[in-house]
Amino acid sequence: MSELKTPHAGDDLAKDDDVVSLLMRQHGDIRNLFDEVEATTGEERRDAFRRLVRLLAVHETAEEEVVHPFARKGFPGGEQVVKDRLAEEKAAKETLSALDDMDTDDPKFMPQLLKLRQDVQEHARAEERYEFTHIRRSTDVTNLAAMAKAIKAAEAMAPTRPHPGVESGAKNMALGPVAALMDRTKDAVRQAMGKG
Repeated sequence: MSELKTPHAGDDLAKDDDVVSLLMRQHGDIRNLFDEVEATTGEERRDAFRRLVRLLAVHETAEEEVVHPFARKGFPGGEQVVKDRLAEEKAAKETLSALDDMDTDDPKFMPQLLKLRQDVQEHARAEERYEFTHIRRSTDVTNLAAMAKAIKAAEAMAPTRPHPGVESGAKNMALGPVAALMDRTKDAVRQAMGKG
């Protein structure tokens, strides 16, 4: 087992008083986890893939619940920027769902993973360029910190498995149905923001 493992979302205990810095760091962690999944096999690959799925769930859900609502109102053209990001996220979720039903040793797994990686990286670049830059310009440090705090709280509450105690083969590998993980993460984000 390699010692250079990417932490679970929230494990790094960074201060995170700027939502843009937090999300940019998550983009880096996501890239590292894709590398880890690609470079490993067997149980190590399953573990890295579990951590990747969880971070993607936390990251995308936090964006949907915290970042996109701000972007819609926070800067000119924000509504269209969010619409474009949601279309990209939908494509990535569909690929992730297909992977969710596969064993990481399945020969079809890596081609699907590489497709997911490409979708996720293009989406991340678009977010950084069209959304994050405008968010930082359009609000103050207090609001950036409040959004970061909501995301950190959601990370801490987000499930690591959809149904603790249900350890079933292929489903458990990807934390069970991605949709269930996203729903539970969404509840955690809303609770963290006082909306639950």
